[in-house]
Amino acid sequence: MALMLAVLKSAPAAAEESNLRQSPRATVSLVSDHAAVSPGQTLRVGLRQRLAPHWHTYWKNPGDAGSPPNIAFETPPGVDVGPIDWPGPDRFLVGPVASYGYENEIVFPMRLSIPRDARPGSQVVIAANADWVVCEKECIPEDGSFRLVLPVEAAARPAKAAILAAFGIADARKPQPAPWKAALGAGTSGLQLRISGPGISAQTVRAALYFPDTWGVVDHAAAQSLEVKQDALSLTLPKGQSPAPGAAAGVLMVTDGGGQKRWFAMQPAAGSAAGPDTESGPQAPPASALPLWQMAAFAFLGGVILNLMPCVFPVLAIKATAVAGMSGGDRRAVRLSGVFYTLGVLAAFMALALALLAVRAGGQAVGWGFQFQSPLFVAAMCWLMLAIGLNLSGVFEVGGSLAGAGQQLADRKGHAGSFFTGLLAVVVATPCTAPFMGAAIGSALAAPAGVSLLVFAMMGLGLALPFLLLGLFPAVARRLPRPGMWMLRLRQAMAFPMYATAAWLLWVLAQQAGESGLRLALAGSVLVGLAAWLVGLGQQGAGKPWWPRGAALAGVAALAALAPGLQDAAPQAAPSRQSAQFEAYSAERLASLRAEGKPVFVNMTAAWCITCLVNERTTLSTAAVKDAMRARQVVYMKGDWTNRDPAITAFLRSFQRDGLPFYVFYPAGKDAVVLPPVLTESIVTQTLTQ
Repeated sequence: MALMLAVLKSAPAAAEESNLRQSPRATVSLVSDHAAVSPGQTLRVGLRQRLAPHWHTYWKNPGDAGSPPNIAFETPPGVDVGPIDWPGPDRFLVGPVASYGYENEIVFPMRLSIPRDARPGSQVVIAANADWVVCEKECIPEDGSFRLVLPVEAAARPAKAAILAAFGIADARKPQPAPWKAALGAGTSGLQLRISGPGISAQTVRAALYFPDTWGVVDHAAAQSLEVKQDALSLTLPKGQSPAPGAAAGVLMVTDGGGQKRWFAMQPAAGSAAGPDTESGPQAPPASALPLWQMAAFAFLGGVILNLMPCVFPVLAIKATAVAGMSGGDRRAVRLSGVFYTLGVLAAFMALALALLAVRAGGQAVGWGFQFQSPLFVAAMCWLMLAIGLNLSGVFEVGGSLAGAGQQLADRKGHAGSFFTGLLAVVVATPCTAPFMGAAIGSALAAPAGVSLLVFAMMGLGLALPFLLLGLFPAVARRLPRPGMWMLRLRQAMAFPMYATAAWLLWVLAQQAGESGLRLALAGSVLVGLAAWLVGLGQQGAGKPWWPRGAALAGVAALAALAPGLQDAAPQAAPSRQSAQFEAYSAERLASLRAEGKPVFVNMTAAWCITCLVNERTTLSTAAVKDAMRARQVVYMKGDWTNRDPAITAFLRSFQRDGLPFYVFYPAGKDAVVLPPVLTESIVTQTLTQ
């Protein structure tokens, strides 16, 4: 506090300018475009920065390094300060690192309103705490406290010419509304910004540079290739780590034939990458997209392998019980069981694909397995697994078996059971992404809706293939053991994978919703057990005929009462940014480490991804891998996607992936290397030697 007072006293402020914060790099103050204000007036205040030669400060998207200025105001009641009206930036290149910002002098203007009941003769005191970063070859954070005293008079008075000239620098850079149509899409060599409208020519546009509002949309340091035609221009934007066109609003800086710079605010529509001269021709596929046949093949193969992934173990248990029940069925029943199971799988995949496409169209960042990011969904799946386990244990019965393991496969209930077994298989399987599936899902979701649906259908066929083949070739089914008491024992044994899955889902929920969510889920589990027991009593004739229905309705009502609490449960506190073993992922930190030439290993994981946890236990935590990272000074970063995180979704999408696990290694000075979803020590250690 004493230091702050010393700073305030060191430079008595004029009415239109506060005290100064001075360093060898910058002189900073708070300024007003009026020396005196009047009641009800709207004026501008701004953070003024006068920078030493070769030093620069930052725009709202700082680029590869740096940080934009932040300012917090303390104002009298009724005095409101708006957000920064950002001036258009320049780009600064230092080796492989690019930054967006300003040199020499700049003002960051903000609107300020004076209350109508302000009395002439009084004063409006504006206090502010600000921090900023200035860089040349090194970057230095600075901060300061400012106090601006504005007298209230009957008629407002403008500030001195020097202050108005400082605001004029910002006004000259103010992005103007673009008078042209703009679209942004994926092209053969990056994102393509297409602009069309009158006044565009080789004389009016000598150079152009696009500054996205959002970090990571483009490669900030890469050259942007410009092509100008009459009334149209095309700008190729090399992709960054988050190249989604939906997040590409920004500022276009145009340099005309006379060297004059102008800035235009842009909100490009997400559209075709075809240029004005090829609008009627076919659109070239994105460079990172897979051909349709390859997407379909990868999706099919990934679906087949998904049967072997750890997440699918409980589904395999359901299938084993259903297969045992088929051994005594006739040929037609066995075939129909496989067909209905396949239809259930396909229906679930189509529903997931449509949900993903619908939410993606609405602008939300989601990915494969996104439903497991909802605490309410995780709790519901826990209760469902518990109910299935109790059913398999014989506590109660459901006609035809909820899991498709009923013994009368020829009747309607049996086929319905097979259908719902397929649905359940997909719902439980989505926390894992099998090999080949990641690239297929990412490419599919970036493609037209019809292509996406086709790829998801192929994935479903792959998952359903083993059970479908068993149904279509009854000779195989007839080789199974004949029905007997062993079926009852097998069914009862298969209940324990269900209980284990319910316990795992409770653990996932604890990571997402903390202790409060876990308490609600445990209470719901007790209600599920009570309802199952009461239903069983009624089915055994130990109670009134209305017991089963009444107990089920009471259980559903009780669970519904718990649902709002689960939806609103406070999420678990985020892990610390850094631990002894790894650093928490952030795009800015990754960019900084790469700029420093350090190798980085990135692990994207989630509590609901069993394969992720298996890889960490069996490979990433072993002494051999840790020693290899330590010997090569590899920085280990981990991103936690247990709860929805747009930054991690953007990172995955930059590699055309929408699922976990996902691992990528950035060798020093080389391109990224994507590792397979299932890791071994040799795979990781060999990759780290690159």
